[in-house]
Amino acid sequence: MNIADIRTAAEIIRSGGVVAYPTESCYGLGCHPGHHHAIQRLLDIKRRHWRQGLILIAARLQQLKKYIDCDQKQALKRAVDAWPGPYTWLMPCRPRVSEWITGQHRSIAVRVTAHRGAAALCNYSRLALISTSANRHGRPAARSAKAVRREFGDELDYVLVGNLGKQQKPSQIRDAVTNQILRY
Repeated sequence: MNIADIRTAAEIIRSGGVVAYPTESCYGLGCHPGHHHAIQRLLDIKRRHWRQGLILIAARLQQLKKYIDCDQKQALKRAVDAWPGPYTWLMPCRPRVSEWITGQHRSIAVRVTAHRGAAALCNYSRLALISTSANRHGRPAARSAKAVRREFGDELDYVLVGNLGKQQKPSQIRDAVTNQILRY
């Protein structure tokens, strides 16, 4: 994956588009967390209900601070100690975080990614990104750009081609307050 392609994907995200990109274990679908139309479009493409909530990925903690309640020191420490990496944490969220992101939950799922390409996409976008596996709800996640194109055709605005990370399974999800593992 080259910088010009990352910049193109980042500009599309910043302007409200939906992009596919490689992550630690599979291709992800992403968009700007402040563009409700983009989030709705992503959910429609994925055929996923908004109530389930979505994950935000970031290149660094600073990109997540407007979404998470940083006053929860022990929860924040658990997450920070595991990052960057394939660990998604459910964190208490700030009061004004959109239900388009949290779904019906009172927490927000966040990850500081160790995938260099996904982190670069966050950096060039200058924000945390909505991130969900590139698949129709209930189907296996796409593990190549070719599989993304086969599944979604021209429904996406851009497919950022690159290598996946070394993970074979989706990121582990843990509750940062209770430390309970919710997904292995």
